[in-house]
Amino acid sequence: MATLGGSVADRIAEHISEVTGSPFQIAAQRSVGGGCINQAAKVSGRNRTFFIKTNHVDQLAMFEAERDGLQEMYDSRSIRVPQPLCCGVAGTLSYIVMEWLDLGGGRSGSAWRQMGEQLAAMHRATSDHGYGWHRDNTIGSTPQQNQWCEDWVEFWRDRRLGPQFSLAHAKGGHFSRRDELMNAIPKLLRGHTPTASLLHGDLWSGNAAITAEGEPVILDPATYYGDPEADLAMTELFGRFPNEFYQAYDSVLPIDDGYRQRQVLYNLYHILNHFNLFGGSYESQANSMINQLLP
Repeated sequence: MATLGGSVADRIAEHISEVTGSPFQIAAQRSVGGGCINQAAKVSGRNRTFFIKTNHVDQLAMFEAERDGLQEMYDSRSIRVPQPLCCGVAGTLSYIVMEWLDLGGGRSGSAWRQMGEQLAAMHRATSDHGYGWHRDNTIGSTPQQNQWCEDWVEFWRDRRLGPQFSLAHAKGGHFSRRDELMNAIPKLLRGHTPTASLLHGDLWSGNAAITAEGEPVILDPATYYGDPEADLAMTELFGRFPNEFYQAYDSVLPIDDGYRQRQVLYNLYHILNHFNLFGGSYESQANSMINQLLP
């Protein structure tokens, strides 16, 4: 990432000053990892440090949804997330500003036990509106539909798998048993009426970390209210979390015996999304998961 140019840096610094009530100027900045979608920088000045992600100007809504998701998780007073400060437009860029957290505290068992306990506590934050959220957001850069729905089967079929299959079809993906799977979802979820819990929504190993002080933190959400098992399932998809995490989670919010059979159905959403984002072998992986779900 090129460093933030003068007028862009000045506008962002001005916005930080406005929302914090304290004058701020960027005295130092350096590029840092911001994922495969955004560019990111660590900026410092006046003994304060912030994390800034930028993208094209037309991606402001993505950052606004991320800000709202971080704030909703922050307000649950359960697990540490970077506190969002502001987002906006500067020149040709959209941006989001949040607190800087020093990560890299290792993988101690005690920190991962704390993460399991705290994620379970966050999942105890629930919605009275059903499944979904007050706004759509993104999963990666893919639009994620969150219109409220009272029925979990309908939500997972029509707000999650349906849109991903439609996008995959448009991208040339071939899933011969797609219709059979979609028709089987009521059976696969029969009798399962989960609490509409506050979810991270994109909780793989790359979005969970330990601070230098040993505190667990989760990042880059795709927030909505849904089945807590959907978060748990993704923690096992791209590099499973340490065992201490699951043991601690289960001690606070017991994991249902039927989780294992639903895990594949929930992770299919993310594998389809990875096909839509990156193509390649994710198509065959998705088809293998579909075959695993169907007799």
